[in-house]
Amino acid sequence: MILVTGATGNVGRQVVDRLLAAGVEVRALARRPEAAGLPAEVEVVGGDLAEPDSLTAALTGVDAVFLVWPFLTTEGAPGVLDAVTAHTGRVVYLSSSRVRDDADRQADPIGGLHAEMERVITKSTAAWTFLRADTIASNALGWAGQIRASGVVRGPDLPAKPVVHERDVAASAVRVLTEDGHAGVGYVLTGPEVVSRADQVALIGAAIDRPLRFEPIPPAAARAQMLADGRPPALVDALLAGADTPPEPPLITTTVRDLTGTPARTFEDWARDHRSDFA
Repeated sequence: MILVTGATGNVGRQVVDRLLAAGVEVRALARRPEAAGLPAEVEVVGGDLAEPDSLTAALTGVDAVFLVWPFLTTEGAPGVLDAVTAHTGRVVYLSSSRVRDDADRQADPIGGLHAEMERVITKSTAAWTFLRADTIASNALGWAGQIRASGVVRGPDLPAKPVVHERDVAASAVRVLTEDGHAGVGYVLTGPEVVSRADQVALIGAAIDRPLRFEPIPPAAARAQMLADGRPPALVDALLAGADTPPEPPLITTTVRDLTGTPARTFEDWARDHRSDFA
């Protein structure tokens, strides 16, 4: 029995589906079980990571936990890890490739959050595995409204990344969750090629047979608009991380292929898979 947190999200739902396909019993944590919309084979149990005392029913009898941390700080995380390790010793945490093991201080808020969460996990008694994913392709779903309305995506021109398909993250997670030999390892998951935001928009346009374009706006303007929209400053900082600093050379790994036996999908593959989300 594997407990999946974030089971209704882009990665978590893929993990659920792939575990079911592998014949594994799946339990999903949901704040509102009645609205989860998961397959009937999934046992959906109520609980909230913000309230560790609410997790007992979801954790009882599980062999491993797929952990997605949905908050912008690690406040409360030690209590969650205490609850988890009272029931199971195995945790697979969805982290970020921005974490740098050789850095005393992480370069950006996202790397800092995930590095601190990793420290919380390693201080626990859990047998842990970290999946340090690069930018996940499903982030581009946030452009759907602009694409449908005008065909122009406006935003900060963040550094090009080896964007990774959420299905590849999920396939890697399922392999790690269902096999031995992965404890104490941090795997960096990337796509097979570096793509800019303009590249991504163009590939989505090709997939839906419609001309699209990316229009960069200065980070300061993007920040002001996000704050005016009511987004918390910490979230804005995380979303714009790297916009004002010189990019590091991107790292492309073969980890997806090494773990799953199948090469990582391209962003072009992702865009074709998600045509209906942009049409």
